[in-house]
Amino acid sequence: MTDPKEPLDPSTARLIDSLEDIDTEIARLALLCQVRILDPGVVERVVRNDASVCGTSNPVAFEKLRGLLALHFGVRDSMADAHGQALASRVEQQVIDRLRARFPTLAGAWPPAAR
Repeated sequence: MTDPKEPLDPSTARLIDSLEDIDTEIARLALLCQVRILDPGVVERVVRNDASVCGTSNPVAFEKLRGLLALHFGVRDSMADAHGQALASRVEQQVIDRLRARFPTLAGAWPPAAR
């Protein structure tokens, strides 16, 4: 397992960058579809093609969202295989935390309350 204080090797850094890019696009598509992607169980429903999680109909964006979720899981699995489950889980949580900070409307009731 990789020590959290050690610098990441270039291949791990690329995987992390890829995961962040993928997840940023997932967040953008979730906003377009009005999907509360960070709510419990929502990712699984999107993967199962349950468009009822959408607040608005956008079939093209929803299909892209499903595809990017599959890509996210593939990159995450590659990271876990290469560097261990602990590192993959830690990185995934960091990405989710950054998404929550950048896109606060990805969780909670839709539409979001006016600020």
